[in-house]
Formats: sequence, structure tokens, C-alpha cells
Amino acid sequence: MSTTSSPATPSARPARSKPGRVAGLLIAGIVVASIANAVITLVARAAGASADFQPLQPGAYVTFTVLGILLGAAGWAVIRRRSTNPRALLSWLVPPVLVVSFVPDLMMFVSDYTPNANTAGIVGLLVMHVAVAAAAVATYLRALPLGDTSGS
Repeated sequence: MSTTSSPATPSARPARSKPGRVAGLLIAGIVVASIANAVITLVARAAGASADFQPLQPGAYVTFTVLGILLGAAGWAVIRRRSTNPRALLSWLVPPVLVVSFVPDLMMFVSDYTPNANTAGIVGLLVMHVAVAAAAVATYLRALPLGDTSGS
């Protein structure tokens, strides 16, 4: 009987991360994503987005960036802890979650509910989702690394 464990066994799961390190990395990820969003806002405005479009105001996008990264970290941590192959599950799960996050922004194309929304502003928001997701995944891989070796 072999005493080595395969990547799919619970013993292959990563050890707990230090809370202070995790918090610091999450804050760094939030800062990076917020800076990226600020740059995206400038580009969107240069492309014609209204300065009065509320979702492109720092208070709005920083708040949603913080919420998105923290909620994503919670989901990542649960999957990391409970899945026998978290890397495969997250590789499958992250893209559809990103696409679903586009729905409220895409609805602005067919609704006049959000004042000052135009194509440049809405596309800017969509790009922000991608930037936050990229920053978040990079952050999670460092803060909450996946212990499995499948797909490596």
C-alpha cells in the first residue's frame, strides 16, 4: 500500500495561509485593481463617456472592486478548502462568473435607467470587470495558493 498522496486526495490540499499575509495581499490586489479602473475610466472618458456617469466615479468603482475581490476571495477559499481539484474547478468556474458579471452592464445598452450611460462608459465598465478579475485571480493565487498539481 502506497503512502504517497495524489493531488486529488484531501492531504494534497494547501496548508492554511497566514491571515495577515492574506489580508495584505488582498489589499494590494484591491489597490492594483482600483488603479487599473482609474486608468480605464480616463480612457473611457477620452472615448466619450460622460463625466456624470455614476459607475465611473471612484466611489462607485472602488466600492464594487473591494466587494468583488473580497467576495471572490471567500468563494476561492471555500473551493480551495473543499474541492479535491480546486484548480480545475476554478479554471472552469471563473470565466462564466466573469461573463455573468457583465449582465448588469450589458442591460444598460437596452435600458435608459442609468443616467448618462453611453457606449464608451458601458464598454469601460465591461473592461473594468476583466481588469478586476485578472487582478483578483493573480492575488488569490498568491494569497490563497492552490495546492494541487494537476494541470501544471
